[in-house]
Amino acid sequence: MAVEQPVTTQSGDQTRIHNIGYRSYDGPRLGRSYATRSLYSQSLRGSYGLGRSVKSKVLPMLLFVVMCVPAAIMVAVAVATKANDLPVDYTRYAIVMQAVISLYVASQAPQSVSRDLRFKTVPLYFSRPIETADYVRAKFAALASALFLLTAAPLLVLYVGALLAKLDFADQTKGFAQGLVSVALLSLLFAGIGLVIASVTPRRGFGIAAVIAVLTISYGAVSTLQAIADAQAIDGGGSSGAIAWIGLFSPVTLIDGVQSAFLGATSAFPGGVGPSNGEGAVYVLVTLGLIAAAYGLLMRRYKKVGL
Repeated sequence: MAVEQPVTTQSGDQTRIHNIGYRSYDGPRLGRSYATRSLYSQSLRGSYGLGRSVKSKVLPMLLFVVMCVPAAIMVAVAVATKANDLPVDYTRYAIVMQAVISLYVASQAPQSVSRDLRFKTVPLYFSRPIETADYVRAKFAALASALFLLTAAPLLVLYVGALLAKLDFADQTKGFAQGLVSVALLSLLFAGIGLVIASVTPRRGFGIAAVIAVLTISYGAVSTLQAIADAQAIDGGGSSGAIAWIGLFSPVTLIDGVQSAFLGATSAFPGGVGPSNGEGAVYVLVTLGLIAAAYGLLMRRYKKVGL
C-alpha cells in the first residue's frame, strides 16, 4: 500500500512522496540463452498465429493447408491407381508450389520484425541481457523453421502415402531425404531475403509488397529470359549455356539449380536441363553467399536500430 509522507518546502507548500512499494527482483535469472530461446519460440508461434488473434491465424494456416492438400490428392491417386511412382518428385514439389511459399514469406517476414520497428520495442530487447546477434539469430531461425515446417509437411505426406502405396522403400526414402535437404536450403534463403526486406520499413504493407515483388517478379523475369535464350539457341543452332547463368538471378531458380545439379532433381529450366556440376557449384556458392549476406545485413541493421 502506498505510504504518504508530507514534506514541507521552503515556500510553505506541502509535497507528498508516495512509496508505491517497488521491490527488486530476487528470483532466478536465466540469462541470454533463455531469452534467445524464448524469443525464438515466440516468433515461431507467431509465424502461424499461435498466441495471437483468430484473424492472425487464418492466412498462415490456410497456406499450410494449401501446401498439403495437393500432396494428399497425389497420394490418394497413387494409392487408387496402384501407380509405380508418385506424380511429382520430392525435390520438385516446392518449385511447383513456389507461389504459395512466396506469399507465406511475404505475410510472415514483416509480422516477425516490422512490428518491433513500428512500436520501437527493439531497444527494449537490447536493454536486457539479449544482444543484437541473439535477436537476429532468433528471428532468422524462427522464420526459417516456420518455412521448413511449411515445405517439409507436404513431403512427409507424400512419403507416408508412398509407403502406404507400397512403393519401393529405398527409392522413396532417398527421394524424401533429398527433398528435405532442398527445402531446408530454400527455407534459409527465403527467410533471409524476407527478413532483410521487411527490416527496412516498419510498415507491414510495404514489406509485404516488397517481398512479393522480389520473390515473384524475379522468378517470372528469369523464367522469361531463360525461355527466350532457349528459343534463340534452338532457332540459331547455338548453345543454351546462358540459361544456367540466367538462373542465378532468382531465389527460386537458385534452389532449382542446386537440387538439379547435386540432388538428382529434374530441372524446371527450359528443356529440363539444369546446370552442370561445375555450374551447380557456383549455384551453391551464390546461395550460401546470399544467406550469409542476409545475416550480415540484418546484424548491421539492428546494431543501428538498437542504439
